[in-house]
Amino acid sequence: MDERLTEACTVLHVDMDAFFAAVEVLDDPTLRGKPVIVGGSGTRGVVASCTYEARVYGVHSAMSSVEARRRCPHAVFISGRYWRYSELSTKLHELLHSYTPVVEAIGLDEAFLDVAGVRRILGPPTAIAERLRREVRDTLQLDCSVGAARNKLLAKLASEAAKPIATTGGRQPGRGVVVVPPEHELAFLHALPIRALWGVGPAAASRLAGLGVATVAELAAIPEEALCRVLGAAHGQHVARLARGVDDRPVVADRVAKSVGHEETFASDFHDHGALHPQAVRMADAVCERLREAAVRARTVTVKIRFGDRTTITRSHTLPQATASHRVVREVTLALLQAVDVGPGVRLLGVSASGLTSTPELHQLSFEDLERTAEPSEGGSSAAGNEPAWAEVEAALAAIRARYGQAAVAPAALLGGDGLSVKRRGDTQWGPDAEAGRPSSH
Repeated sequence: MDERLTEACTVLHVDMDAFFAAVEVLDDPTLRGKPVIVGGSGTRGVVASCTYEARVYGVHSAMSSVEARRRCPHAVFISGRYWRYSELSTKLHELLHSYTPVVEAIGLDEAFLDVAGVRRILGPPTAIAERLRREVRDTLQLDCSVGAARNKLLAKLASEAAKPIATTGGRQPGRGVVVVPPEHELAFLHALPIRALWGVGPAAASRLAGLGVATVAELAAIPEEALCRVLGAAHGQHVARLARGVDDRPVVADRVAKSVGHEETFASDFHDHGALHPQAVRMADAVCERLREAAVRARTVTVKIRFGDRTTITRSHTLPQATASHRVVREVTLALLQAVDVGPGVRLLGVSASGLTSTPELHQLSFEDLERTAEPSEGGSSAAGNEPAWAEVEAALAAIRARYGQAAVAPAALLGGDGLSVKRRGDTQWGPDAEAGRPSSH
């Protein structure tokens, strides 16, 4: 392709191919060529990633594990190793930042890059995309697909078009790099189904199907006023712009996280606070570890509860002073949980911290101050002060974990027959496994 036509395609979208599953095959070559599914293998599990050999059977991410097993009975299920994916993701993003400082991470396995400012050094966008893809392969021994265009919408769709193809004969290599020059944008975009667009989910697609719309070209032919009547004003305007290839969102470097959290779906429902207590402590402990790793504090603690009938509620408590104290976050978490009737059965429990602020010094709240607060409630607040003694205790505990690992020391509530049950980031992220029993409540 003439490089003059692609000079304006300075937005790249890099997307790893079946990342989690590919990492498992990389680390265990005996899995090569097999239908591998990463996710929770139990009845409440979901698919996080799968190899192209599994995709042939219609398996895809976010599908229930029950359905995935029905479609592909001989699939190899793997619980997943979030720590390993994070490790390789760090290397990936370090590589991306070596090309340009304008990198917007979307997740562990994908990111947008703006290479407008490095073209004189690295060459035209097409050459940068090809070189980047080769270097990812050489560095990580994993494949990625790269899309290049004038905006994020088209770059994302281009990387999808560059992906490998699942066939009955096995995984067929894709184009690897797809560039959408300005002259070809509408031809490329309008040939796609409407579900390819951001914001067109199953409900919107169903409404649009009532208008006889199946492709983006047919969508672009619908007057914006009609789309607003069918989808609502804001959504209709958004979809109308995308159908014309208009997306003026910039690539935003180093997006600051707004919250950190952990949640877990249990193999069977919990019906009493005593059994939920250690699970809440595990998650609160893990949240605080992530706060410390990021050198931030949080003002708001939120507990998320999903019951057996899938009804979901959240309860939050906002402190007057941000904290990263394990003790404070744990006590607030337990108080919020205690105020909820868990008799109907808890299917999922989550703990998150938001209202983040960075600081070189972490201020601690005293137990006495916490006791004097009003009963935590949705959106409530309390008063608290500092307690240097507890700050020193928690600093010592942090030092022990930094040297010997997170499982070296933990709250006593996490001590069971198999030792300390410490929550690691990504544990049971996609639901419990088939062989997993009821989490320990000792």
